[in-house]
Amino acid sequence: MTTIDLLSQLIAIDSPTGFTHDAADFITATMESFGYTVRRTRKGAVVASMHPAPTVALAAHVDTLGFITTGINPNGTLAFSPLGGPLLPTFEGAYVRIHTASGTIHTGTILLNNPSAHSNNKASSTERSPSTMHIRIDAHTRSKDETVALGIGVGDIVAVDPRFEALPNGYIKSHFLDNKAGCVVLFDVARRLAAVTPQAPVEYFFSTYEEVGHGGATGWSPSVEDLLVVDMGVVGDGLDGHETLCSICAKDSGGPYDYTMRQTLVSLAKAGSIPHAVDVYPYYSSDGTAAWRGGVDVRVALVGPGVHASHGMERTHVDGIEATVQLCADYIRHHTS
Repeated sequence: MTTIDLLSQLIAIDSPTGFTHDAADFITATMESFGYTVRRTRKGAVVASMHPAPTVALAAHVDTLGFITTGINPNGTLAFSPLGGPLLPTFEGAYVRIHTASGTIHTGTILLNNPSAHSNNKASSTERSPSTMHIRIDAHTRSKDETVALGIGVGDIVAVDPRFEALPNGYIKSHFLDNKAGCVVLFDVARRLAAVTPQAPVEYFFSTYEEVGHGGATGWSPSVEDLLVVDMGVVGDGLDGHETLCSICAKDSGGPYDYTMRQTLVSLAKAGSIPHAVDVYPYYSSDGTAAWRGGVDVRVALVGPGVHASHGMERTHVDGIEATVQLCADYIRHHTS
């Protein structure tokens, strides 16, 4: 199965923060198919290795942005609260799946309150926020009681249709490339190393609560010394990152990453002619920051394929994914040589 096939299948699995079990099952099956032994943490993270005492961890998060229902409006539509930090103007008009407590799935659309331009002349200028928006359900309901009768209630998880598309020129556009693109980097590295150095002391860690800040706080093997986090590289004004590159983060809003580890990554990228950029991310945090704040005593660095329009309709490129795979594999070989 190609990298794009794996990415397409993983992105198609709904996995907003707090609702990651199906995606974790897919990751478990995939890593086991490569020959890895898998364990699951109590928080639901997937941890895979072929070594009893791994010294380097490669980490990515499978949880995505999403929403949770907070109430049923008198007209039968749903009030909601974000899971993570989605850019709400980008998600307006998005098709969603509402996962009820009984396991039933209903579809719907995220809309502005009174969304018709023919009945609301301020529709274009109204601020988009949970208080000005709702979820319209694709069902015969015009009241709270009718929506309750559908089995929908407070706390139901709302997942967004990712609209995945892989283009012939290598660009990939979709919601949730942050960070399922990072997950397939781990898949590729794990698959390649399993064929060459299956006993490398490496742990592959797929976290499930990164979007709300505590995914990497616990669960690591105590033998881990170096943590290489693979998360989206920021593409934006004032930054050198691009979708076709592997981004190496020097600092984010949580502070600087390990200087020696970062310099090693830069040296390996230069030596291997790996397309890369070094950037400081002004509004960003990662599982590495969560690990440090949780008291995990490891060195931490952050890399990832460039992702444009993060937390919106995102885009990356196969070249950026491949560059990140190469740099991660080179770092593992360097660390374990």
